[in-house]
Amino acid sequence: MTDHRLNTSTELRGVAALVERANATLRMIATPALTQLALRCGLAVPFWRSGVNKWDGFLQLNDVAVLLFSSEFKLHLPGGPYDFPAPGIVAFASGSAEILLPIFLVLGLATRLAAFGLLVMTLVIQLTVPDGWPLHITWAAMALGIMAWGPGRIALDHWIGADKG
Repeated sequence: MTDHRLNTSTELRGVAALVERANATLRMIATPALTQLALRCGLAVPFWRSGVNKWDGFLQLNDVAVLLFSSEFKLHLPGGPYDFPAPGIVAFASGSAEILLPIFLVLGLATRLAAFGLLVMTLVIQLTVPDGWPLHITWAAMALGIMAWGPGRIALDHWIGADKG
């Protein structure tokens, strides 16, 4: 019986050592800097793609974008749904933010502020498309992670010393 306990204890130590080696390898691959870059890019892509679809040319918003904000999109607030106020202005602001904020995120410039802007947009999108919460909560979590942990070392903010946190 002593041999069985000794054998089990030795096997457990071997498994623990194997798990620790695997964890060390994964820590080398998934560095904080790479993780933060992946978060920034992952959050930037859906907003960028949406923003690109709103424009026909430089500062030329397409008709579909304005139409969506004037007739299709509604704010689902208590007592609502409500129309968006000034749909042309909201469409322009939304389209501009969906282009500029992802660029800032990918570059890592004014990163926390860009993530906050996309968090606010996510909240408005949630009010517009309430059934989309599974995706929206993911965007919100990514934005909050970027705001909490910063841009990381692979970012202009880090290189110019603009983000010490």
